[in-house]
Amino acid sequence: MSWIILLVSGLFETVWAVALAQSRGFSRLVPTIVFCVGIVVSMGGLAVALRTIPVGTGYAIWTGVGAIGAATYGMAVLGDPVTAARITCLLLIVAGIVGLKVLH
Repeated sequence: MSWIILLVSGLFETVWAVALAQSRGFSRLVPTIVFCVGIVVSMGGLAVALRTIPVGTGYAIWTGVGAIGAATYGMAVLGDPVTAARITCLLLIVAGIVGLKVLH
């Protein structure tokens, strides 16, 4: 169960990161509220997952999932460039996440 909580928390990291950018320095109410809720859920889930997952493994996976989510959102929704190099780097992050899980 901790692994599922960790992955969901990583997805909420994506939510708060995107909301933070959309808040324009906390000047827009709805994205600011989404950011606040997202960061609490994300950090809370990470805290719960770290009860049974080592901190180095958990934190690396949490940030990796968030980074992949934010980069993918940027490419799919915000028009960030989609290049072979970016996709390759994201796949390397996925490989690292899988490796950390397998070696746990």
